[in-house]
Amino acid sequence: MSYIELMGFGPRGWGLLLLQATLMTIAVSCAAFLLGGVLGALIAWARIGGGRAFRIAAEAYATVLRGIPDLLVIYLLYFGGSTAMTAVSHALGAQGFVGVNAFASGAIAVGMISGAYQSEIFRGAFGAIARGELEAARAVGMSGRLSFRRIVVPQTLRFAIPGLGNVWQLALKESALISVVGLTEILRQAQVGAGSTRQPFAFFITAAALYLVLSSISGWGFQRAEAVGMRGVRRA
Repeated sequence: MSYIELMGFGPRGWGLLLLQATLMTIAVSCAAFLLGGVLGALIAWARIGGGRAFRIAAEAYATVLRGIPDLLVIYLLYFGGSTAMTAVSHALGAQGFVGVNAFASGAIAVGMISGAYQSEIFRGAFGAIARGELEAARAVGMSGRLSFRRIVVPQTLRFAIPGLGNVWQLALKESALISVVGLTEILRQAQVGAGSTRQPFAFFITAAALYLVLSSISGWGFQRAEAVGMRGVRRA
């Protein structure tokens, strides 16, 4: 069978399965990135304006999640969550093993990792805001909530876009690690196809091309977002 037929959408082709796997990769990456954004914002707030206990907890979170291997985080969350759910079900009288949903556990694990990195980006972006803008907001009588909504959030996001683009690319690649818990994304589908057809090179080179296409489109999108966000800002 030729490469075109193998990767096509015919009765013997794997094109549809690879397309579905690509959509799964996009879905789990988006879920993880959005969760990481929420966690990152909360951690950044705790480190900037929280009390001593919040700062210690936030710094511990960022240090731990950035310091241990990403695959280990996925294993701990998936198998630890499955063990906890099984124990609870047994306590309620049920029998057998209860596994955590692969999509949910993978997205949460990658999201937690992404949140640790995004917190540093948000913290640095907040530090890039000109202090004069905040002083001007207070001078014209803006409340803290209003200045946060009109100045802090827009300016922080503006300066954070380049870093967030890098974290998105990281989340996109880390989605391949979720294949270890059974989620059928690009890498998992490529492994299944390679094993079924005994043509590993064809499937793995196709998987690499799909990841490259996704990362290229994403990079272009973040570049456009940065260009729009930085309009009117004088650059050195």
